[in-house]
Amino acid sequence: MTQIISALSDVTSRYDALFVDLWGCVHNGVHALPGAVSALQAYRANGGTVVLVTNSPKPRAGVETQVRDQFGVPDDCWDAIASSGDSARSAMFQGAVGQKVFFMGQWDRDEGFFEPLHLIEDPVDITRVPLEQAEGIICCGPFNPMLDPAENRPQFLFAKQKGMKLLCANPDIVVDRGEVREWCAGALAKLYTEMGGQSLYFGKPHPPIYDLARRRLAEIDKLVPDGRILAIGDGIHTDIAGAMGEDIDSLFISGGLAAAETKTSQDPDPEALNAFLNREMMDPTYTIGFLR
Repeated sequence: MTQIISALSDVTSRYDALFVDLWGCVHNGVHALPGAVSALQAYRANGGTVVLVTNSPKPRAGVETQVRDQFGVPDDCWDAIASSGDSARSAMFQGAVGQKVFFMGQWDRDEGFFEPLHLIEDPVDITRVPLEQAEGIICCGPFNPMLDPAENRPQFLFAKQKGMKLLCANPDIVVDRGEVREWCAGALAKLYTEMGGQSLYFGKPHPPIYDLARRRLAEIDKLVPDGRILAIGDGIHTDIAGAMGEDIDSLFISGGLAAAETKTSQDPDPEALNAFLNREMMDPTYTIGFLR
């Protein structure tokens, strides 16, 4: 059974590194969350290492710019960043869904996904084309995050019949931008899979992004065993399921996506929390209302 804690500092002496989700934990899609900022700054000041592990489809540099300049998260809150976008880009430039691709997302936000990736030897030349000419689909998100994903059924039916694979750059189903809930790429990939198509995932809860996060630790000379890593997030089927799959301890932020189900104001209601976790068949090591 999960242990409810009141502050990150209650448990951080047990961990040398944190894998920290961003949206719903460190910022709310509008601005930084002050309690989370203070907690991460204090953890790093005491010698801990923070890797931001995010399902953002943006490359690492784009994530850094967004969280610092758009959301106001100070850059002394982290040491490194591992994004779903970087994992998915690597697969794209290795030809995972072909050379001619149909792009789904918002181009003014996601164009960085197609920037050259020089870490790969002999990368595939990627060309964006209409769906009728495509070999596969690159999905960074919906064209309109407020519309029901089912609006894409006609396109997905065509793609499935053509045997196209869909590369999902962000496995999140939904996020909350302030008080507004939006659909993410994971909702489209889920629909495509349910329709019989093949979706490829590279963010949480899937292994590639955790491999990338460990490499980020190694790049800064931090050889941290899994038993000394704590994963933090509000996504029960992404952050917590991923940590459990990697055998990494986890801290569930109940005041994020599951605030209503767990009856979280400042702290979760214990009975509501246990009912939620039992229903979802998840067992985070710890739970806290908000990262603080």
